[in-house]
Amino acid sequence: MASWRNHRFLILLVALLLAGCGRTERPAPPSARGEVEGPSLRETRQCFADLRALGVDFQPLPDKQYGGGCALIGTVKLLDIGVPTANLGAVRCGEARTYAAWARNGVAPAAYQILGSELSRIVSMGSYACRNTIGTKGPARRSGHALANAIDIAAFELKDGRRISIVNDWRSPDPQVQLFLRTVHASACRRFGTVLSPDYNAVHRDHLHLEDDGARFCR
Repeated sequence: MASWRNHRFLILLVALLLAGCGRTERPAPPSARGEVEGPSLRETRQCFADLRALGVDFQPLPDKQYGGGCALIGTVKLLDIGVPTANLGAVRCGEARTYAAWARNGVAPAAYQILGSELSRIVSMGSYACRNTIGTKGPARRSGHALANAIDIAAFELKDGRRISIVNDWRSPDPQVQLFLRTVHASACRRFGTVLSPDYNAVHRDHLHLEDDGARFCR
């Protein structure tokens, strides 16, 4: 009986020691390392299927955690959405899906119907950047760009050679240009969660910020 008790004691002792090792060697939680969560694998796969159904050509990109609240999770490289876009890098898939629909079904028709010319290219200022929001009140927080979940649009180029830029034409005296920019802005507000324009603050004087964050904020 004594040997059985000793055997049980040794088993319990080993178990406690192993449990203690588990606690000391367990990785720090994601928040402590500055890592972030993104869309689930199931959500990302569904988004890929949605892009294919839309006829969008894209390349899935590997997930990367950069720390400090910056990460690329469930992102893609847009290769062809039917409307060329300059300066785009990694974009979170949901943002890419919304952007493709906006560019094809919002911007391109507006250019032809209002300005009388087909759209040749949209010029962006990029998507991913590991940084905080700029020009907003309150405590500092990471921008949607830190997750590649936002795209900044600088200009629209037409096949007739015209270039409609946010910085030069947002308050253009030309009523057609005004109507075009207000139309694409309104179209973006119906699709994206957060849309910021020069009407929001001086930081956005030269671009439209388009973010698929589930919010409902349009300025």
